[in-house]
Amino acid sequence: MTVRVESSGSVPAPSYRRLFAIAWPIVLANVAAPLLGLIDTAVIGNLGRVADLGAIALGSLIFSLIYWGFGFLRMGTTGFTAQAAGTRDTAEIRACFMRNLLLGWLLAGMVLALQWPLVRLILSMFDASASVEAGAAAYLSIRLWGVPAALGLFVVCGSLIGRGHSRTLMLIQLAMNALNIVLDVLLAGVLEWGVEGVALGTAVSEWLAFGLGGWLLLRGFRDERIDAEPFWPWSRIRRSAALVSTLKANRDIMIRTLLMLVCFAWFTNAGAVFGDQVLAANHVLLQFVTFSAYFLDGFAFAAESQIGAAYGRRDPRSFDLTVRRSTVLAFGTACALAGGLWMFGAPIVHVLTDLEAVRAVAAQFLPWAIAYVALSFGAFQLDGIFIGMTATAQMRNASLLSAGGFLLLAMWWSAAAGNAGLWAAFVCYVVLRAAALLIFYPALRRRLVAGSP
Repeated sequence: MTVRVESSGSVPAPSYRRLFAIAWPIVLANVAAPLLGLIDTAVIGNLGRVADLGAIALGSLIFSLIYWGFGFLRMGTTGFTAQAAGTRDTAEIRACFMRNLLLGWLLAGMVLALQWPLVRLILSMFDASASVEAGAAAYLSIRLWGVPAALGLFVVCGSLIGRGHSRTLMLIQLAMNALNIVLDVLLAGVLEWGVEGVALGTAVSEWLAFGLGGWLLLRGFRDERIDAEPFWPWSRIRRSAALVSTLKANRDIMIRTLLMLVCFAWFTNAGAVFGDQVLAANHVLLQFVTFSAYFLDGFAFAAESQIGAAYGRRDPRSFDLTVRRSTVLAFGTACALAGGLWMFGAPIVHVLTDLEAVRAVAAQFLPWAIAYVALSFGAFQLDGIFIGMTATAQMRNASLLSAGGFLLLAMWWSAAAGNAGLWAAFVCYVVLRAAALLIFYPALRRRLVAGSP
């Protein structure tokens, strides 16, 4: 076996250009992701029944919640991989991938084993018609078989981001979307398989995307390998300390993610108290919040890979440069997005809905959504910093603090000022997320300087 030895040289500085080069493919991949749901909706909306469209909407919502809940697999993989990349420990990079992949497949196996009661339990939480529930159950029964591929793809993406290979991530995402379009049209449209065809097309596209991603990842592992250990270093993979660290990190990130879901769900449910028009208007404005996240996530992901690498090699200068420069880029992007919403938010609302009452309410509360977008960059960037250093316990604790603060403010201010108070609390929530993480930041910086694990 020939082992390639990497030539010596200085580590590239995390310049603005490098950070942007890592971020922009992630932004494109993020923006492309919602196309899956749009394609499913468009095909069924033109070829299916109303009940079929409702089934797709319900099934897609359920899967979005499931996949968001399992997002810790991506984040946990990124942090450990970036740290190993910082020390050029290529054997540990491969071991980290396999540890998280096995965890993801274990969780996927549990989901598949419990799919029947799980589907029944989830559907019981929604007040859909019998025909919509039947269609959603059929959709879920097929789509669930794509869960192992989807969770495996989280791990693949985490490894790619941790090593700074964001263009490969973009290629995988675009390939999956393109394939899903073709399969949707073929199975649901040409063959007229309806909801089942959409579910099958999406599941197949996930498996093929996982295959493509796995192949590209393994090829990268071979090209970058500079160690003489077995390709799959099982002694490292099953090392008890590493397994415990992986489980703890993923547990903490899962708790943090669930708390965020609770806060967003609370915001949506609290808005419903003020009537259907307010609920609809808030939903429209939340699309702006979601859209901005696609962009800000790109710079947070870039920070994850560079922060992890800096921590791995105990490089305070690179750490500080990454924090400062990625934050400047994220701040500029947040300001640009907020400025765009200030100028074009109202016309976009008119495109999203033709209901005049909803338009009027959305226009009234649009400034709150703009404020949220403008102030959200801090929370995203600090998330990236803490993930890169796998400081997941601090992320969990910060999330507990910020979620608790939001819920208290939301109950108090919404009772006093209605939907305006609710939005004020929601804007405060994204600021609290950053403020809570800043409490732990000095100790995190000291840990890097001290060189402690």
